[in-house]
Amino acid sequence: MSVDLARHARSGRGLDHVVAACRDLEATADLWERLGFVLTPRARHPWGTENRLVQLDGSFIELLTIGEGAEIPEPAPGVFSFGAYNRDFLAGHGDGLSMLVLESRDHAADRAAFAAAGLATFEPFGFQRTARSPDGEEREVGFDLTFTDIAGLGGAAAPDMGFFTCEQRFPENFWRAEYQRHPNTALGLDAVILVAPDPSDFHEGLAAFAGVREAHASSLGLEIRTPRGSIEVMTPAAFRWRFGAEALPETPKTLVFSALRFTCERLGETAAQLVAGGLPVADRGGDFVVSLTGATVAFTQAR
Repeated sequence: MSVDLARHARSGRGLDHVVAACRDLEATADLWERLGFVLTPRARHPWGTENRLVQLDGSFIELLTIGEGAEIPEPAPGVFSFGAYNRDFLAGHGDGLSMLVLESRDHAADRAAFAAAGLATFEPFGFQRTARSPDGEEREVGFDLTFTDIAGLGGAAAPDMGFFTCEQRFPENFWRAEYQRHPNTALGLDAVILVAPDPSDFHEGLAAFAGVREAHASSLGLEIRTPRGSIEVMTPAAFRWRFGAEALPETPKTLVFSALRFTCERLGETAAQLVAGGLPVADRGGDFVVSLTGATVAFTQAR
């Protein structure tokens, strides 16, 4: 198959979703509901991981755990195991943001572009499952995942984060309007915030993953603007100043996934939801910030 790598790279890959690994899915879902989000019902992957989702305008958060009786395939040379990665992440780090996922319009083109850029590639992986709505309606959903690793570009490795793109086979069956109307008025995922001792070490790898040519340096670190949201990389000191919280871990030796920032339609209503949820809220430069176990969550006014 012929792939126009230049055209594919120019278009870029926007934020698709974030995997937030957790040991107790229902307790974590309860916490996200207290943040003011509506969640989808519990679902199970064919290999036994289970999730609940926060759907937004074109992106989503995947709360993920290892289900009872899971049969997790082990990784092998050239084969990435989504289940094993998150199982091992939980064992080594506890609850936290485990994987950054970008959108895909052509999973084969993504794999070819990653190889051309010098990023790691793995065997193609796809699956389908039946999704059930609260009213009992069943729809088939399917996904093609293209795993990669940004190690090797710029001399920096990121063993504490997973990376892949996601192409939906039946997007019309996945997105549901009733799951995108949140009491906190959240609209979309504005940015993912990563922390590293030297953000510039990850410029080349993250830009290749996002399929963009430019990154923007700032006093806080590095920003890669994608077609949907930004990837920001900060130093630990900059993260502490911006969010009033410590990165996780407090002294990262490499790249760690530390925070999410959401745009909201009415930030006053967002604050009311956070207070009603009994959560400690900090006002940081006009944004409202909540520190959770394994992640910091910020809410900003949509413009």
